[in-house]
Amino acid sequence: MSVGDFVYPLPVNEPVLGYAPGSKERELLQKALKEMKAETADIPMYIGSDEVRTGKTVTLHPPHEHKHVLGKFHVGDKSHFARAIDAALTARKAWADLSWANRANIFLKAADLLATKYRYQVNAATMLGQSKNAYQAEIDSACELIDFLRFNVHFLTEIYRQQPISSPGVHNRLEYRPLEGFVVAITPFNFTAIAGNLPSAPALCGNVVVWKPSDTQVLAANVVMKIFREAGLPDGVINLVYGDGPEFGDTVFAHRDFAGVHFTGSTRTFNHIWKTIGENVARYRTYPRIVGETGGKDFVLVHKSAHADTVVTGLVRGAFEYQGQKCSAASRAYIPSNLAPAIRAGIKTAVETMKMGTVEDFGNFINAVIDERSFDKIAGYIDKAKSSKDAKILVGGTYDKNAGYFVAPTVIETSDPAFVTMCDEIFGPVLTIYTYEADDFEKALDLVDGTSPYALTGAVFAQDRAAVERATQRLTHSAGNFYINDKPTGAVVGQQPFGGARASGTNDKAGSALNLYRWLSARTIKENYNPPVDYRYPFLG
Repeated sequence: MSVGDFVYPLPVNEPVLGYAPGSKERELLQKALKEMKAETADIPMYIGSDEVRTGKTVTLHPPHEHKHVLGKFHVGDKSHFARAIDAALTARKAWADLSWANRANIFLKAADLLATKYRYQVNAATMLGQSKNAYQAEIDSACELIDFLRFNVHFLTEIYRQQPISSPGVHNRLEYRPLEGFVVAITPFNFTAIAGNLPSAPALCGNVVVWKPSDTQVLAANVVMKIFREAGLPDGVINLVYGDGPEFGDTVFAHRDFAGVHFTGSTRTFNHIWKTIGENVARYRTYPRIVGETGGKDFVLVHKSAHADTVVTGLVRGAFEYQGQKCSAASRAYIPSNLAPAIRAGIKTAVETMKMGTVEDFGNFINAVIDERSFDKIAGYIDKAKSSKDAKILVGGTYDKNAGYFVAPTVIETSDPAFVTMCDEIFGPVLTIYTYEADDFEKALDLVDGTSPYALTGAVFAQDRAAVERATQRLTHSAGNFYINDKPTGAVVGQQPFGGARASGTNDKAGSALNLYRWLSARTIKENYNPPVDYRYPFLG
C-alpha cells in the first residue's frame, strides 16, 4: 500500500465534555436519553448490504431498570454467520485495492460523525444499555473511540512510510498487505470504544471483518455500525452479527479463510478460542493472528512514603468507576501499617458519599452492574467475606436487584493475602485491602507479583524515588500498564498504549502502532536494474 500524498499528522486527543449543570452538552445528552428510552429499537444484523431480521429476538433492558424495555435485536444462527463470512470475502479484493487515502478518510469521517452528529446518541446508548454515568460514557463511547479512529490513521500512515534501504542498481520496498482471509472481532460489554476499535483497526489495514459484540452492548454497537455505514464504509467490509457464542465459534474458526481474531473478553473464553484454533490449524490457508486482551486482578501497592489522600482517591476511583467493570479496575490493594488508619478512614468517608442509582440522575456516581449473572457472582464473593474469619467489610457490602442490578461499592479488609477476593477476578465494585508491616516492602512486592496469574494493570504510590524504582524493576512482568502515583485505570489512546501479558492477553497494545502490525502481512519486493548474465563469482578466478 502506497501512502502517496496522504499525510495525517499526530492528532490531539478528543476533548472531554464536562456535562456540568446548566451546560449545553448536558441538555443535549438528557434529550438524547429521553428520546432513546422512549423508543423501542428493532436492531438488525448487518450482513453485506442487508439489514437482516430473523424474527428470533432478544429483549434489551437497562441494567439499572431491568423491567424497562429498550428494544430487541435479531439473533442469527450458523447460516447467518456463514453468510457474513461470504459477504466479507466478496468485499475483500475491492477493499484491499482501495487507495489508502480513501480508506483512511472513511474512518476519519466516522470520527467526525462521532464527535458531532452522533456524540449524544452513542453516549445515551452506552449509558442506557451498559449503565454508565455521563462521564464514563463520554470518555469511552465518544472520546476514546474518536481517538482510536484518528490515531490509528496516523499510526498506519507512519507504518506505511517505513521502507528498507536500497543498494546501487537495486530498489527495495515493503508492501503492507492485509491478511489473506477474514478477521473475526469479538467484543465485550464494558467499553463501546473497544467494541468499535476491534473491528475497525483490522478494517483500516485493508482487512474484512465479521464482528460479534456482547449481547449486553448491542444497543451502542448498532449506533457505531450506523456511523461506519454513513461514513461510507463499503458493504461487507464489517459485518455485524449476533447469536450464540459456541455456534459462532464453530462457524468462523472452522473456515479455511479464517485469518485472525481480535478479542476482548474473559481469559477462559480466550483460552478456548486459542485451543480451537490450534486444533483447526491444518485446515487454514495461513497461520491466523491471535490478538486478545482478557482478564485482570489489578493491584495498588502503597509504600510507607506515600501521601494517604492521593492513595484514597486513586483507590476509590480506580476500584469503583463504572462499578469496577473495567479490566483495569483496582481490585486488590497492599497498604503499609503506618498509613493504614488514614487510608481506611479516607476510603470509608469517600465511599459513604457516593450516590447510587439510574444513569438519568447525573448525581449518581455508581450505577448498576451489567446483568443478573454478574450481580449474583459479585454478591457471592461479598457473602464469602462476610462469613469468613479472615475478612471483614470495611464499607458497603449491600446489594439489591429488585429494580436494577445494584451492588454498593464494597471494601473488604483481609488478614490473609491469599484470601479469595485478593486472588479471583470479580469484575464488580469490590476492593480488597491487605495491610503489611511498613518496613516489609520487599515482601509486599513478592505478594503483588505472585498472588495472581494476571498481569494487566497495576499502580505504586510512593514519594521515595528509590521505592518507585525498586517497584518498577521488581514488578516488570506484573503489569502491562504500570502507573506511578495514579490509579491503574484510564489509559488514553496515544498516551498509554493498553494491554497486559500472562493470563491477561497477548499485550498487543491497543492505541498504538503495535496493534496495527498484527493486521498486516508484509511483502518484500526487490527489483534489480542490472541483472547478472554470468553465474560465476569473482572468487572462482
